Amino acid sequence: MAMSDPLGDMLTRIRNAQQARKTSCLSPSSQLRMNVLTVLQSEGYIRGFEEHETRPGVREIRIELKYHEGMPVIKEISRISTPGRRVYSKIKELPQVYNGLGISILSTPRGVMSDHEARAANVGGEVLCRVF
Repeated sequence: MAMSDPLGDMLTRIRNAQQARKTSCLSPSSQLRMNVLTVLQSEGYIRGFEEHETRPGVREIRIELKYHEGMPVIKEISRISTPGRRVYSKIKELPQVYNGLGISILSTPRGVMSDHEARAANVGGEVLCRVF
């Protein structure tokens, strides 16, 4: 059966792996997932990620999780826009996550970026998820 929300699946894998204190987790590869992970890495929420081929035609991402003093850096990661309910936001109406301590990840016409970058570029879009 096909997966209906691949990005939500990856976020759940990250959440579960950090709750179990794993150093890394695996997720199937896609371009959207790679873009979201790039934003998470640039904002300092994950240590890194790498894509490798498990067998011909099947690619997988290994996500290196980040901990600070034994506690996960990501305290909360949740999906905002789902396949059944898309959430779009103008840049002036984009709420701050925990008064600016967290980030929202947006899919904009200029690519996937954090809310800080979107405000600097003055562009809105679909709110994919929020991270704190």
